[in-house]
Amino acid sequence: MPESIEVDPGELHLPPGRMQGADPGKLARQIAKYGDSLDGMPPLQVTRGRDGNLRINDGVTRATRAAKLQPGQLVDAEIIHELPKLDVTRTPTVKETLP
Repeated sequence: MPESIEVDPGELHLPPGRMQGADPGKLARQIAKYGDSLDGMPPLQVTRGRDGNLRINDGVTRATRAAKLQPGQLVDAEIIHELPKLDVTRTPTVKETLP
């Protein structure tokens, strides 16, 4: 069963396939639809790697919207994998790629 936690989305590392960050078009659509509201946002799915660092598996655009419009606001996340040897710090964080 996934572990539920609250995280600062700006501190999460991006997955290798999304190192450039959120898709700009999708981010614009989410901002237009939801604005800065985080109410009802599905939890982000993350992997916990070496030293407890977290990498997003699902929710890059949601994390980017939250980090951009409500910096420092904690959001719900589910840890779906524990990979203690994985160095997720080789990819940038959400806040490092904010548009």
